[in-house]
Amino acid sequence: MENEEQLIQACLQNDRNAQRKLYNAYAGRMLVVCARYMQNKEEAEDVLQEAFIKIFQNLSKFRGESTLGAWIKRIVINVAINHIRAQQHFQGMDNVQEYENQFSDGLTGIEGINFQELIEMIRKLPKGCQSVFNLYAIEGYQHKEIAEMLKITEGTSKSQYARARAILQSQLSVNS
Repeated sequence: MENEEQLIQACLQNDRNAQRKLYNAYAGRMLVVCARYMQNKEEAEDVLQEAFIKIFQNLSKFRGESTLGAWIKRIVINVAINHIRAQQHFQGMDNVQEYENQFSDGLTGIEGINFQELIEMIRKLPKGCQSVFNLYAIEGYQHKEIAEMLKITEGTSKSQYARARAILQSQLSVNS
């Protein structure tokens, strides 16, 4: 396999070696994405497997309008969101003002916290907060987009994000 296009074509022809190569090329990075949304490693691995089933089922729809990695990541995020949505872990909080002044607009110092510790802190967030935090702070979606994706109100998205930040800041202050 000299390039990505040849790899994709081989996968579309059900070449198991090509499929394994594609999986191995992206699974590690996508497991990290899943881990940010799920409460534990087993759940993250389940979502990853479900996502790769969808990836292989829909690989013929990849048009090259983005990188293959970006396309795969989008599917992984959508599968994770669907998993969360199916479990309905969103608290109906529409009062953003409750959290507005609990933290500054500046970054909270996280020096001394390694990546794995930060992932564990995010995993411990309530599911709704965890999902919104990941989509907003890490993936870069806006609250309006998040509300549409998760089928919640924009106010709930903002509240869940504010609550997640407050919880994480509290955890960071305990750890420092």
